[in-house]
Amino acid sequence: MVKPDLVPVMNNTKWEELRTAMCELEKLSPQWQTKDIETGYICQWDGEWFYHFSEGGYETIEWVNIKIVSQEQKKAVLRSIVKIHVPGEETDEGFRVYGYLKLGQQVDYLK
Repeated sequence: MVKPDLVPVMNNTKWEELRTAMCELEKLSPQWQTKDIETGYICQWDGEWFYHFSEGGYETIEWVNIKIVSQEQKKAVLRSIVKIHVPGEETDEGFRVYGYLKLGQQVDYLK
């Protein structure tokens, strides 16, 4: 159940677009970790986008962190994220794409 102070900003189609885009990066595909809105659980870093990322569905993903390890990877990931137009921000480790925002929280689309 979604907490009443959270607003969804992604849907299954957008999550699938992100998953597919990261799979298509092949050798530049980054690792990811998600936070569950129901339990607060943050999973371990995982690099498998094809099955693991979509396992269990997308309804409870508060955000996904994307870990960048090189400038080449950063450029490729950012290009893909911008193309699919998802809400997020750059972080110290790479990028964060939001599935839900807290009421009043503002975030831009990655550019």
